[in-house]
Amino acid sequence: MFRPLEPIGQGPRLALGIAFFIVFVAAWAFATLGGFVSRTFLADPLTMARDGWSLLVDQGFILDIGVTIWRVVGGFVLAALVAVPLGILMGAYKPIEAFLEPFVSFARYLPASAFIPLLILWAGIGETQKLLVIFIGSVFQIVLMVAVAVGGTRRDLVEASYTLGCGDTSVVRRVLIPANAPEIAEILRLVLGWAWTYVIVAELIGSSSGIGHMIIDSQALLATGQIIFGIIVIGLIGLVSDFLFKAGNRRLFPWRFA
Repeated sequence: MFRPLEPIGQGPRLALGIAFFIVFVAAWAFATLGGFVSRTFLADPLTMARDGWSLLVDQGFILDIGVTIWRVVGGFVLAALVAVPLGILMGAYKPIEAFLEPFVSFARYLPASAFIPLLILWAGIGETQKLLVIFIGSVFQIVLMVAVAVGGTRRDLVEASYTLGCGDTSVVRRVLIPANAPEIAEILRLVLGWAWTYVIVAELIGSSSGIGHMIIDSQALLATGQIIFGIIVIGLIGLVSDFLFKAGNRRLFPWRFA
């Protein structure tokens, strides 16, 4: 019997997560192998597996995967290096927040894909353009989320630090940043997932490598098995990166997950 907010152990959680994928693949196989959906529009799991193996062994898809990972990591790291300090300043100092928040709130609603034509004009169709798409798609989200987290720091901690003789800079460095470091790490984990959507959009236009390039080529050939395999690879890489991020956060901030 399920109860609201009742925790479950790691074993049952893992079993339920695996069970969903088993049910999903079974339904997919039933719909395609049973003839209910045309394989022209949706490849069955066996065809997808064969096409995926061919991509990896015969067509050098491993290189495409590596290129896409590099683009995501590069653009995301650049965005984090700019956004985290800016978000901390906005959260800590209200005049800076009042100056920047209207623009940041405006910019975060602009879809990164809308900038692609301009970025192609400015930076061409090379790696810079793709890194900038990920940068634009991530930086404003991180800035605002970090600013909100830092701005919500318990006031009693700040007052206690002033009572103990800290100056303004020390409050930021020794109170606001440590108090919100776990939340900032969690924000980065969430936004990393969004970065994957931006890189695929960037690779769909003017790209000669990457997972998105493979998907658009497969669309022209009606190779739905390859398309599905590419999508699954993206999901698996994202799942692995998410687990690694969670493990890193638990190691760095064990009190948060105690």
